[in-house]
Amino acid sequence: MTKADLVDSIYEKIGLSKKESIQIVELVFEIMRAELEKGNKVKISGFGNFNVRDKNIRRGRNPQTGDAIEISARSVLNFKASPVLKKALNE
Repeated sequence: MTKADLVDSIYEKIGLSKKESIQIVELVFEIMRAELEKGNKVKISGFGNFNVRDKNIRRGRNPQTGDAIEISARSVLNFKASPVLKKALNE
């Protein structure tokens, strides 16, 4: 499912205009993005939790040459599905 598919679903199910549907989807994503950038967890009941995790610098290797390289520290997005979503997927 793409962002456009979400917009279409809101348009069809709620009856808002396409422009309003686009604004809603963009606003929800912007709010989530801003909270994650601040380091806050985003919890959507019945769906799951999004949070940002920091990874430390670590040693790796170039698979083509076998040379050791340093992998820089970075932040990664983590998602954990709620038990309700897991149950729905497995039924």
